[in-house]
Amino acid sequence: MPQASVRPMDSEAFARRCVEVCEDRKAGDVILFDVRNISVLADFYILCTANSEPHLRAVQDHLHQELAKTGVRPRGREGVAASRWVIVDYGDVLIHVMDPERRDYYRLEELWGQDCILYRSPQDTSSAPVAFGREAARQGSGGGLPRGRKPRAVPEQD
Repeated sequence: MPQASVRPMDSEAFARRCVEVCEDRKAGDVILFDVRNISVLADFYILCTANSEPHLRAVQDHLHQELAKTGVRPRGREGVAASRWVIVDYGDVLIHVMDPERRDYYRLEELWGQDCILYRSPQDTSSAPVAFGREAARQGSGGGLPRGRKPRAVPEQD
């Protein structure tokens, strides 16, 4: 049976601490959403990217270890590193750790919009993961495509 989490801080402070812990393990493109007014599942959602299966496991394990030091345990977890998408449920805070391909494909950040963003990690293009699929096309780069292939043209919006 999952252990109930008891937090000595408010939900927003806890969410910000979770962001710090993810960034400690070099999770990329970390976004913190405040969805208190639009979601009944959680008050805050965190999305972050891990570039490999071991990196995803490291972010997940670091979250568990660091937050356990304060007596906080997740209510639940869904997925494993091999699935390339893990969700850690801390009640008021849901954390999605995804590989770049899953992040680009599912585009969860589009569910809530820019108005809900409390924090977005600075983008360091020197160590940013290679863009794939629609993201590569939107950026106009061929990142993630086999040599010699160009991304499909993206129709312009009126």
